[in-house]
Amino acid sequence: MELFSAEFFSALLAILVIDLVLAGDNAIVIGLAARRLPKEQQKKVIIWGTVGAIFIRILATLVVVWLLNIPGLLLLGGLLLIWIAYKLLVKEKNHDDIKAEKSLWNAVRTIIIADAAMGLDNVLAVAGAAHGSFLLVVLGLLISVPVVVWGSTLIISWIERFPSLIYIGAGVLVWTAAKMIVDEPFIAGYFDVNPVLKWSFTIVLIAGVLLAGRQKKQRKTVTNS
Repeated sequence: MELFSAEFFSALLAILVIDLVLAGDNAIVIGLAARRLPKEQQKKVIIWGTVGAIFIRILATLVVVWLLNIPGLLLLGGLLLIWIAYKLLVKEKNHDDIKAEKSLWNAVRTIIIADAAMGLDNVLAVAGAAHGSFLLVVLGLLISVPVVVWGSTLIISWIERFPSLIYIGAGVLVWTAAKMIVDEPFIAGYFDVNPVLKWSFTIVLIAGVLLAGRQKKQRKTVTNS
């Protein structure tokens, strides 16, 4: 991928959207872990928790980017990403297991561990969207993670006010998954000589996942009402 090309910036935009949609929920963890600390310590927890989260995310994502070069794993990663997009649409968020810490470093540790555990979907999605570019991984996370942490309340309110944002995020995930699948070396040649099939596959996949997620969500709403 050529540096600062249209493809580079479109991939960076996809990474930012993925990070904001998937990591916005993780930002709540910081507030929950630090809520019992004095105000002056809460700022330190946010700073060090963010630094730790960024470091772990970058390291894990770079490892996954490298792993995706192994034959077959690009296809497997794409299929897993489709499932992640579907779960994003239908799952209920729950943070009852995140306890409020009374010590600054315990709170930082809780944030880093929780973010690492909750961020596996984010790592895979960013690695897929980066198309093998380590620079894109680092840039995307350096930009988006601080935005998510400091603007978590605003992001969450946007998602609650405009539920369609979740569908946009899920659509970007499925688009990334489709690109991973069609780029898998042992089937890429078939799609390359059939561009219409390539785009048809992508569009049908996105529409199918969004429709399935919407129907599942509606059924759950009817059942709970």
